[in-house]
Amino acid sequence: MPDLQICEINLLRGPNVWANYPVLEAWVDLGTLNDASSDEQPGFNERLKSWLPGLIEHRCSVGERSGFFQRLDRGTYPAHILEHVTLELQTLAGHHLGFGKARATPVPGIYKVVVRYLDEVLVVACLRGARELLLAAYCGEPFDVAAEVARLRAIALRSALGPSTMAIVNAARDRGIPWRRIREGISLVQLGHGAQQRRVWTAETDRSGAISEYIAHDKDLTRMLLRQAGVPVPLGRKVDNPDDAWDAAESIDTPVVVKPLDANHGRGVFIDLVSETQVRNSFGYALEEGDGVVVEKFVPGTDHRLLVVGSQMIAASKGYPAVVIGDGNHSIRKLVISQLHTSVQTGRPDECPWSKIDAADWETSVLLDLEDQGYSLDSVPRHGERVMVARFATWCIDVTDEVHPSIRAHAVTAASVAGLDICGVDVVCRDISVPLEQQEGAIVELNASPNLLMFLQPAMGAVRPVGEAIIDMLFPAGRDGRIPTLGVTGTLGKTTTIRLLTRLLQVDGTCVSVASSDGIRIGQRVCEVGGSDRLAGAHGILLHPWTQVAICEAGAEHILSDGLGFDRVSVGVVLNVGSTHLGHAHIETIDEMSAAKRCIVDVVLPTGTAVLNADDPLVAAMADKSKGAVMFFTRDSNNPVAVAQRAAGGRVVVLQDGVIYLTEGADERALCPLAEVAMPAGGERHAVPILAAVAAAWAHGVSEARIAEGLAR
Repeated sequence: MPDLQICEINLLRGPNVWANYPVLEAWVDLGTLNDASSDEQPGFNERLKSWLPGLIEHRCSVGERSGFFQRLDRGTYPAHILEHVTLELQTLAGHHLGFGKARATPVPGIYKVVVRYLDEVLVVACLRGARELLLAAYCGEPFDVAAEVARLRAIALRSALGPSTMAIVNAARDRGIPWRRIREGISLVQLGHGAQQRRVWTAETDRSGAISEYIAHDKDLTRMLLRQAGVPVPLGRKVDNPDDAWDAAESIDTPVVVKPLDANHGRGVFIDLVSETQVRNSFGYALEEGDGVVVEKFVPGTDHRLLVVGSQMIAASKGYPAVVIGDGNHSIRKLVISQLHTSVQTGRPDECPWSKIDAADWETSVLLDLEDQGYSLDSVPRHGERVMVARFATWCIDVTDEVHPSIRAHAVTAASVAGLDICGVDVVCRDISVPLEQQEGAIVELNASPNLLMFLQPAMGAVRPVGEAIIDMLFPAGRDGRIPTLGVTGTLGKTTTIRLLTRLLQVDGTCVSVASSDGIRIGQRVCEVGGSDRLAGAHGILLHPWTQVAICEAGAEHILSDGLGFDRVSVGVVLNVGSTHLGHAHIETIDEMSAAKRCIVDVVLPTGTAVLNADDPLVAAMADKSKGAVMFFTRDSNNPVAVAQRAAGGRVVVLQDGVIYLTEGADERALCPLAEVAMPAGGERHAVPILAAVAAAWAHGVSEARIAEGLAR
């Protein structure tokens, strides 16, 4: 009986030995399938191709469309096939990714299968689903691909960031701004690091204060403030009971709107009311949906949503009511399901007004609107007859370019009066290209954390770069949210290097945060002693808003099991490569260990510097992998690597005759004798950590005088 066991799953959440982005690394025991070439398994290739026809798009090592199919036909093995099937299942679930690897380990029958991922829960589910699919294909048993894909899509939907947050994240990624989801299950995202970070939650930023949200939430308070600021708003007031509601309606003249004080998504809102009975009845329904009730003058026209970001109106959408068209056979209830609900089957339930189709869940206002038109849910409209089932916009078109400048100005004023840096401004008017004052139009509502989907996926018109606008507001041109981040790796001397380097960088009072084997330190404050989770430690110091400079230790064992805890470094230090951790994660050779430690060099920013030990050939050879500058340190002034570096005008920290020199090209400046360096507590006076710390501080931009001062402490 064919078997294939997943022995271990490692989620490498940061840059790693395989790639500079997150990957899943699975250790797989092929068992009896170890020698099962695909071209020798009767019916296997045919089953796989028919179940997953999208595999034809996989280029594989052939480098062309159908490349993977060619490999199948020539004969390939289960680990390689598992890689591609896992990637294809991710694609079918909505995550289109192309990177994967399958490599043998020194243990017979054990392979490493590697695939790129966006969502941890989904990729693990895809891997396990791929295993089940492959076993069915090898055994000639049926497999319900449609059911499996539906299951995976449901997982992707549950765990995904919402479209508003994702638009912001995509814009940040395009700008090279680092981001991290702070907790699974919610759309709270950190953009940038440390003291330069910003945070967003859906379309709300860390500067959206509670007072501003309260103002937007309270429709009566919003109207009062906007009126005082000269913004056109409807007449109205808060009311206490049905009698008061009718008194208000009479005083401002019908038709009127009755709605909850804190109305949201149009729930409990009744519009165009003219009779006393309508107003009195609507009061109770509106009160059920909020903490109070407002009566205001009905504004004729069409609903518009304007998006204000900072001091600019970025996008505008015009909404139309939800309408079903009769066919002479089906009830309104069934028409809603077939005509309105089907279009949202793949959407997020919280963003689709028709995700709830049970009549018991429908809004009272919807039922009353139908009643006013002479219908009920069970009415059967004539063929071609149009029936409005919701007044509030469910179908939107882009009208950004049509908005009159004065309406743009009113929208920006309204958002600033409320104190919202991202605001959805609801405008009702007949013509958005004409000033509101000329057509009895008005701003009727402000929305904190507005839904961006209508601007990202309009039914008609241009898609607007709303995510980009938000990122440009949070990070003006030239800013990427990064703080100086220094990574240190090596077999010996990391802890001493980091202790000394921390001291050198703290000379000017900078808040230097450290994640190392000593623990976690934020400035002078020790948060954890002896931290063992380097990934969590790095994430922690980069999350802390006090951190101005971050120093992160990256041991080989942590790189192999977790990846790096940061995506880029301004200074990457490699001390040496030894055999201490050989055998970990099936790493058996010194060259493989060197590749793991080289991850630090791979992620040096173009504006950064790789600091390398010229006396270790494996480390010196990493210089070509740096996208930034390279600086060497050496205990031998005649080291050929150091000599060549200086000949090219490069920088080298040299120990010569017991004295540390800073050299750049032909220039040499004595810093201090090695024997006079005040070592950190517990640190031995070894040359490599001292030279590395000096070189890293110099690469970071610390002046010669400050370095000398720090060494003497």
